[in-house]
Amino acid sequence: MSVPSFGSATPTVGVVVLTQGTRPEDLDRGIRSVLAQQGVTLDVICVGNGWQPTGLPGGVQSLGLPTNLGIPAGRNRGVSLVTGDYLFFLDDDASIPDPNFLINAIGKLRADPTIGLLQPRVEDPTGVESPRRWIPRIRKGEAATSGPVFSVWEGAVLLPRTVFDATGGWAEPFFYAHEGIELAWRVWDQGRVAWYAGDLVANHPVILQTRHADYYRLNARNRVWLARRNLPALLVPLYVGAWTAIQVLRWAPNNRPALRAWFGGWREGWRSDPGPRHPLRARTIWRMTVAGRPPII
Repeated sequence: MSVPSFGSATPTVGVVVLTQGTRPEDLDRGIRSVLAQQGVTLDVICVGNGWQPTGLPGGVQSLGLPTNLGIPAGRNRGVSLVTGDYLFFLDDDASIPDPNFLINAIGKLRADPTIGLLQPRVEDPTGVESPRRWIPRIRKGEAATSGPVFSVWEGAVLLPRTVFDATGGWAEPFFYAHEGIELAWRVWDQGRVAWYAGDLVANHPVILQTRHADYYRLNARNRVWLARRNLPALLVPLYVGAWTAIQVLRWAPNNRPALRAWFGGWREGWRSDPGPRHPLRARTIWRMTVAGRPPII
């Protein structure tokens, strides 16, 4: 891939790396992969969620949060402390193998101003086969095929800062799970598209999602909250109902404990406060439908 040229206007990127301090080698690898990026001016901060970052490479800011505020809130805390026309979010177990990744990704955003968010293809650096969930499409297709998407894998995400600010940021009440869907929807609501760049790569080890103790509960609670926060009232029961049916079909035959935990979160999602509502506009729903993913599933 040829590297785009922006003349004398070097792109500026604020980078937020989130960590709990439990993976120091992975964290160091990820930060150094960012610092190795060519053709961009970087402002990097490492946010410690319940941890004071130490031992960081030179030139990297640190922010230690006294408690674990959750993934979305942790990312948001770093945004105000970095400058740049673009924002790049990287998890502490992810890294960027190509030093031209950011300049190439920014080149795509500048070549097509309708793109408001970019997620790269994700590969395990050891060669382990990547799970299909890393391709953020219902019809998965080939991992190298690019196109518009309606959710994102949040471990490596690039946006113009103006777009991110207009979305309201990551959904802080979610703590973990589905914040990437809401961010993608709100990008679409700005008249932009979320884009899966299958020709750009981020590295991440294959790890089971269920390593998180509250995975099933938060998965269900946030699915309900996602609908209540972002969908017109008529679509809320359709969206939640569709996903309820999917989970029952998926787990009822052979994973009833998971289904019980999921329904516990489902009930919590209806009974608890999801935060402010910002329903998608009718025009956004039409654009998403025409693009292949009406927000009812």
